[in-house]
Amino acid sequence: MADEQTPGGSQAPPPEPVKPAAPPAKPAAAAGHAAPPKPPATMAAIPWDNDLTRELKTRFGDGIGETSSYLGQNFIVARPEAAISVLEFLKLEADFDYLVDITAVDWPIRTERFDLVYILYSFLRNERIRLKTFIADGYKPETAVDVHLTANWLEREVFDMFGIEFAGHPHMTRILLPEEWQGYPLRKDYGILQQDDRWVQENLGIESGQ
Repeated sequence: MADEQTPGGSQAPPPEPVKPAAPPAKPAAAAGHAAPPKPPATMAAIPWDNDLTRELKTRFGDGIGETSSYLGQNFIVARPEAAISVLEFLKLEADFDYLVDITAVDWPIRTERFDLVYILYSFLRNERIRLKTFIADGYKPETAVDVHLTANWLEREVFDMFGIEFAGHPHMTRILLPEEWQGYPLRKDYGILQQDDRWVQENLGIESGQ
């Protein structure tokens, strides 16, 4: 068979090779399904060293376990048995005379289950510090009422929410929830929707508060 020619007599150019099809594009991520967040960074505290921390270590020895700062927030870690003496020293000799708050953090799988945290402020210094101590479940730390009168109500709130009782407290009862309430809502093993259904049924006359 003769080659196909153009009207001018020359041969037609050979056909261009067929290019392979491009792979299909990956589907876009569905709306509302963003990548999971990265885990939080480990707290990276730096040493806190000044005249006050050196005086604390000299005065209380191994009763002070750590003096550090995290993002500009200074804190002291003390042994439970030294905490009240440290609070008294900070109030009378270092001008941290305002007890802002007492709170706790629950670490259920840790032997010393709770961080007990005292937040202090000095009007003279315009400075805030935290005193932390670590205690086991069932340990009764000494009350701070003899150092700061406001500890009366703050310790009752810690008891109400975490079940931590303070030895020597003048009126260790609940302050937010009814006295008959079962459980401590800010413990990690107390579900976010959990409540004392028996109390709700007996006192409110409904099956559930949810």
